[in-house]
Amino acid sequence: MKIDMHCHVGEGSIDSHVSLEEYINILKSRGYDGMLVTDHDTYNGYRKWKYDLCNTCKDFVVLKGIEYDTKDGGHFICIMPSGTKMRLMENRGLHLVDLIEFVHGHGGILGPAHPYGAKYQSFATTKVFKKNANLTKEFDFIETFNACESAISNKKAAKLARVYNLPGIGGSDAHKPKAVGLGYTKILKSVSDEDEFIEYIKGAAPVLADGEYYGETLKDRVGKIGHIIDAGFWIYNRSGTLFQNRKRKKNIVKEKPNENIMKIKKTTFSDAAKKR
Repeated sequence: MKIDMHCHVGEGSIDSHVSLEEYINILKSRGYDGMLVTDHDTYNGYRKWKYDLCNTCKDFVVLKGIEYDTKDGGHFICIMPSGTKMRLMENRGLHLVDLIEFVHGHGGILGPAHPYGAKYQSFATTKVFKKNANLTKEFDFIETFNACESAISNKKAAKLARVYNLPGIGGSDAHKPKAVGLGYTKILKSVSDEDEFIEYIKGAAPVLADGEYYGETLKDRVGKIGHIIDAGFWIYNRSGTLFQNRKRKKNIVKEKPNENIMKIKKTTFSDAAKKR
């Protein structure tokens, strides 16, 4: 099964110029079987699928994901079990260790998007990684191919995945039609929902990530002054974190995982790690 595991659609990402329907049509024309919607800190893109499109496109799998902006660890792709409604995932700004506990506590999986990408947005560029690289052991996968990153960035990500014996996923990270379907993940089994995909990853089954490079992103065009964009993101992320502080605290208490469930999930993940 061929899936684009990093997709931004216009219904969920203000900087995306591709509607969900157009995204699906392009992927289908390129031989894809499914996609993971990963808008930043919102499920609005997936809601478009759930409420408007799912009954009109039954030969294509759309999985519910999110690209979560942590306060200190960069961007993380998170996949929660089917039917899980977690408002906290739409409140940016959790510390990375809290995000890991929350996602695993509810039976989900997560991994860093473009870990060697732009500063402040990518796990391996953060102080968290530099102080405790072994936190990588807590992840379930690593994005090892991102079509909007450089070959060097992806090569480092693939090495990180090998060091920690984690599966590598691939995706386009597309915001424009020309970039859609340039990155992919291949798995040996067909999945129909998030539960089946989570089970596949937990079971340490084979995963292949690859694709081709876009090369026309904003940072590709601006070159060395890209650090200005990075600084702008840092300001945007911190201001958003402060703005959503009250909602985040409320949802942390309201949606805290059951401790007994967490113990079961930790055991499950430990067993899967031994298989790899």
